Amino acid sequence: MPEIQLRPTVASDLSRLMGFDHSVTSESVWQLELRRDAGQVSAVFREVRLPRSINVSYPHNPFALADDWVRRSMMYTAYIGQDPAGYISLLERGSDSVVWVTDLVVNEVNRRKGVGSTLLTAAQDWAIARSHRRLILEMPSKNLPAIRIAQKFGYEFCGYNDHYYLNQDVALFFAKALK
Repeated sequence: MPEIQLRPTVASDLSRLMGFDHSVTSESVWQLELRRDAGQVSAVFREVRLPRSINVSYPHNPFALADDWVRRSMMYTAYIGQDPAGYISLLERGSDSVVWVTDLVVNEVNRRKGVGSTLLTAAQDWAIARSHRRLILEMPSKNLPAIRIAQKFGYEFCGYNDHYYLNQDVALFFAKALK
């Protein structure tokens, strides 16, 4: 594994971060099935293997990062050598002591090298140091790599929102109680 360095994001990082390939490839999706019976609605998710891999577009505009990053509570950039390898954006939500991971992106050439895990660990440490009780990850239901990292770190599925993104995709929410 390469040595991964983390630091708070600075303005000069943004143009390189926006230039990342934010899309992912997925072999499976979490498919939503809604059932409506008399007075009752139930939602069931099941992992469905696709006949071929799909390219999943990033659900946010990466170029909005230039405007949005100053509104984040914290943002870390991961470096391998002199090159940015990934970033994570965190947003504290009111007084409910919850931190939302709004972005977790690893540049395509640096995936599967521990960058995402390093960034998520830093996010958890930051939230704990600020006495937050919970961290929540959001992701499209088609982003199997994001679902897998959430599960690997012990996050539990805690909800969804249909038609959440501009492209009308389903958002999944995974949460973890912090110590």
